[in-house]
Amino acid sequence: MQYSGWPTPGELVVGTVDEIEDFGVFVDLEEYEDKRGLVHVSEVAAGWIKNVRDHVNTDQMVVCKVLEVDEDAQQVDLSIKDVNDHQRSEKVQEWKNEQKADKWMELAFGEDVDDGTFQRVANELIEEYGTLYDGFEEAAIHGPEALDGTDLADDEVEAVVETARENVSVPYVTVTGYVDLEAPGPDGVEDVREALSAAEGNGEVPDEVDLEVTYVGAPEYRIRVQAPNYKTAESQLEASADRAGEAIEATGGTADFHRERRTDDE
Repeated sequence: MQYSGWPTPGELVVGTVDEIEDFGVFVDLEEYEDKRGLVHVSEVAAGWIKNVRDHVNTDQMVVCKVLEVDEDAQQVDLSIKDVNDHQRSEKVQEWKNEQKADKWMELAFGEDVDDGTFQRVANELIEEYGTLYDGFEEAAIHGPEALDGTDLADDEVEAVVETARENVSVPYVTVTGYVDLEAPGPDGVEDVREALSAAEGNGEVPDEVDLEVTYVGAPEYRIRVQAPNYKTAESQLEASADRAGEAIEATGGTADFHRERRTDDE
């Protein structure tokens, strides 16, 4: 996606070296439609520069910092030397992510999607999440609810979510805990079974969370939670253990949650 406006001073932009002169380098801005910037020779690299071509090549992709923008003069002043390696790496990855998101938009709405629809949907996702890529990532994790804050139509939400879930590689974290469940009396086995069902959530676990309860060795059971972030994973782990404890204690049994295994074998 290319923006129709202008970059702002201080912004990092991705560009392609279009022309090299003794006084500097002309760069086509990949993220802005029909925009070109100039890197003065003094902003190409630190120190004295004998030959600009020793530092950049034509068609080379570069990350630049925007120094000044003069819309009336149609001029954008850029710096290559003011961008460190970490900033460069992060910006390139962000740009690549947006390239992926552009492809996902085509998958969601067809290669022949009109510019108006593309811009409107993209702008809704960008306004809500900052970037088009982040919008698709949130849709993959949280489903339609992630787009409640947008003005997208139901069919557009469905298209974004379906495409996101088929194409976005969502980062997940996994946490594990253990709960010992003991129930006295003749119905103890059934009481434990019901407590395990409660631990699994009884259908109340959020869609973006994968929660699994498995037998380790009497009376110990493993609770493994996979979620988009540690905060969610930890809260769901604790909630699962709490549900199991409440269920077993209601029958006169006991529950003991712990983070490390107490048995010798898996």
